[in-house]
Amino acid sequence: MTIEYRQAAIEDAELLIKIYDASFYDDYLRYGSCPGYGNTREMMEDSIIRHPKHIILCDDEPVGCVSYTKLGMGEYEVSCLCIIPEFQGKGIGTRTMQFLKTFLEDWKKLTLVTPISKKENVKFYTEKCGFHIVSTEKDGNVELARFVAEREQ
Repeated sequence: MTIEYRQAAIEDAELLIKIYDASFYDDYLRYGSCPGYGNTREMMEDSIIRHPKHIILCDDEPVGCVSYTKLGMGEYEVSCLCIIPEFQGKGIGTRTMQFLKTFLEDWKKLTLVTPISKKENVKFYTEKCGFHIVSTEKDGNVELARFVAEREQ
């Protein structure tokens, strides 16, 4: 299994919508809404501009996406990490977080949010990616956990 990453371009908007919709459909059903699900082409194009994205390729097949937002000097928010369901549980997410930490050479602090009720996400980020929960917050009816990972000096 070969995992590679390529920078997403505006022309990838339709592909990214398919990846996001496949990845976030269960969340949409579970919570009644999901910011990653149901984007229009215009919304995704805007997101590509505001949040640099890398398409995750497994044996040359697009299977996911990782994006980030620079918050300040060495500080980044992981805006999205999604893998389509049939490729989850194969180590792709863990490898992608390692890729992101290498790609963002100056990172000192990474943050992200995910629903606290998604135990598999909580376990993934804390046990496999070195994050810890620092707080919780609400987005509508969904309670989110805020995670932080800090680079050892």
